[in-house]
Amino acid sequence: MKHKSISNKDRLIFAMDVADCDRARSLMDELGDSVTFYKIGLELMMSGEYFELLDWMLARDKKVFCDLKFFDIPATVGSAVCQLKDRGASFVTVHGNHSMMEAAAENKGDTLKVLGVTTLTSLDRGDLDDLGFDCDLEALVLSRARQALDAGCDGVISSGLEVPKLREHLDNKLLVISPGIRPVDNKPMGDQKRVVTVETALSNGADYIVVGRPIRDAASPRAVAEAMQASIESQMNP
Repeated sequence: MKHKSISNKDRLIFAMDVADCDRARSLMDELGDSVTFYKIGLELMMSGEYFELLDWMLARDKKVFCDLKFFDIPATVGSAVCQLKDRGASFVTVHGNHSMMEAAAENKGDTLKVLGVTTLTSLDRGDLDDLGFDCDLEALVLSRARQALDAGCDGVISSGLEVPKLREHLDNKLLVISPGIRPVDNKPMGDQKRVVTVETALSNGADYIVVGRPIRDAASPRAVAEAMQASIESQMNP
């Protein structure tokens, strides 16, 4: 599997899923140089200090992924992305149809990359049935990825389980960011159902992995992050 030219250390994205910015700053200080890339999402957005935290992270030479999953009429999605494009973030997510993703891509500017969400890793076959999707899960992910590519998105969010299918059909045309990563085995944790290990995600062709609770809830978050960085380095440079 040929991977894109990305710093190995940047391939680990830590999901900063905490309730307030003080906790986020404390955790980032604790992680130090073991993590260079952070994902901040809706929980921190509702804290009221989202952009202050974004600026604080950028000032410390961290990369930031704004996981906001924009879903609204295309004009509103486009305007929201336009508001974000000069804030210094690396990625933003859109969780919508072709026209929503297209509006986001048209307004992303030169440095912000738009990622289309394929299927959340908290969903399994039964959940998709509840939502009215009667197609195969892999087929749904591939269809959503094709829409994202056609709409001008830079990449997609996909479980590591579906990455081989994306690489088979779309080659390296899109960045693939895989959440639901677990350090040891393939057992679900909490609301994450479709999960893989660091090594499996990367060998399947993921460009980045997103890890949250296994690092955040560890007795030593830095030690777990460093171990994952070592796994990434070993996988990328065998």
